[in-house]
Amino acid sequence: MTSVQISRNTPEVHVPRLVGLMAVDARETARAQGLFLNAPDRPDFHLAVVDYVVRQYPHPGAAVPRDSMVYVWFDFGPGEGGGGVHEPRIPRPPRGGLQRELDEPGDPYMVPSSP
Repeated sequence: MTSVQISRNTPEVHVPRLVGLMAVDARETARAQGLFLNAPDRPDFHLAVVDYVVRQYPHPGAAVPRDSMVYVWFDFGPGEGGGGVHEPRIPRPPRGGLQRELDEPGDPYMVPSSP
């Protein structure tokens, strides 16, 4: 990953996209842009290494003053993202389950007679 250094004379910086980065990479990317990171859901954020950022504020591309705080989260909140709710499925699957897959009773090797 290539880090970009911005001179101290730049009054505003654009927030980088941190979602999808590991904690260690998110900290480095923010630092290279002259920003600070805070993780409200992780009091031990400074120790986090391989956790992935799932949400950030301000959003990527926002112009903010240098030395601003960017908030990142590593867990989805209630009702946000994740696997989502999969049930109930509409339309419902047909009734019968495994019964629909069973062969008709009788000799499986019997050749049906033609009319």
